[in-house]
Amino acid sequence: MNLLHLKYAVEVAKTRSISKAAENLFMGQPNLSRAIKELESDLGITIFKRTTKGISVTSEGEEFLERARRIVLQVDEIERMYKNGGQEEQRLSVCAPRASYISHAMAEFASGLRTDIPAEIFYKETNSSKAMECVSNGEYNLGIIRYQQKFGRYFDSVFQEKRLTAETMTEFTYVLLMSKNSELSQLAEIRLSDLRDKIEITHSDPYVPSIPMVDVRRSELMETVDKRIFVFERGSQFELLEKVPMSFMWVSPVSPELCKKYGLVQRFCRENTKRYKDVLIYRNDYRLSSLDNRFLDEVRKSADRYLVNK
Repeated sequence: MNLLHLKYAVEVAKTRSISKAAENLFMGQPNLSRAIKELESDLGITIFKRTTKGISVTSEGEEFLERARRIVLQVDEIERMYKNGGQEEQRLSVCAPRASYISHAMAEFASGLRTDIPAEIFYKETNSSKAMECVSNGEYNLGIIRYQQKFGRYFDSVFQEKRLTAETMTEFTYVLLMSKNSELSQLAEIRLSDLRDKIEITHSDPYVPSIPMVDVRRSELMETVDKRIFVFERGSQFELLEKVPMSFMWVSPVSPELCKKYGLVQRFCRENTKRYKDVLIYRNDYRLSSLDNRFLDEVRKSADRYLVNK
């Protein structure tokens, strides 16, 4: 067993594919398959199961990979340190939901980065499932995930299974976001029935572990609406809301500055009683760095400032 074998195994676990891992590692698929078999033979365990549906990790493989990831991450840190002549480096990697208050926090954090030393900042907006996967496999150090409070026990079981530490950052109720020219914005009080003939803008990749997607969609998407535009990018949602006065979106509260920029307004709806949580996650064996804490402080400040109904 050598360090390269550890890196190979970690990459296969991350991609769940020998061919994709080989592509990422710039090597031939047969050579990667042979290296993984040699590693399993040296250790006397089976790390991966090969099935018609792809690659899965065995229980003993999970235990091995947890240690392998830690070693690979430590080696990567040493390499970065000494390639930079031993000087300090600013490094942050975080997955987060498509939330304006978090992107504002990232902008505030980035504005305070030192310019006299190297910096590598990775900020990925994605859904809860992908965020948990990226953090558990070591690709990212921090994740912020969002879910309805009613699904808490399902997420708790996944945190335990994936050996993730979880800390609640904030709780809130969604507000309605719409164009200032929308008919909805003129109503004294918005009821769910008022949304019936409107177009909902919504993110297209919600995910709750252990629950069929059809049940997740039923819980997240209200039956009063039958016209929807599904988006992946946060920027496109604001453009649509601005240009299509018949549209609306359920969001965590946004800043007045963002509303002014896109000509939007946000309104409460008393009939909407769904409560959401944004939860910080990181691996049990990971220790938050000073840079991590600086970013998280900005997230908390942004939440206190903009999530007015939390």
